[in-house]
Amino acid sequence: MRFLLSVIDSASRTGSSDEMAAIDIFNEKLQNNGHWIFACGVDSPKSAKLVDNRAGAGITQDGSYVDNDEFQSGFWIINAADHDEAMALAHEGSKACNRKVEVRPLL
Repeated sequence: MRFLLSVIDSASRTGSSDEMAAIDIFNEKLQNNGHWIFACGVDSPKSAKLVDNRAGAGITQDGSYVDNDEFQSGFWIINAADHDEAMALAHEGSKACNRKVEVRPLL
């Protein structure tokens, strides 16, 4: 099964070199154990553009669709045997990056 692990951050936080090192170790573990599909960081909501072309409206606006202090700052897409294994990996990822992690199965 594939899962999306979303890293939840806030504008007031910045990543430390210790957190980056822990994330690198976690990424290596995912790769070495066959869980790794893809991972990357995501820029802040300030850089977002929202596009709405429903019914040909052609609307583009600056900013995120959600006005909130918390936002997705990165993600992993992983393979896991089941939901329990995905949750265990999410706990490890959360500890590594020192952030909350949301878990969603991919359809």
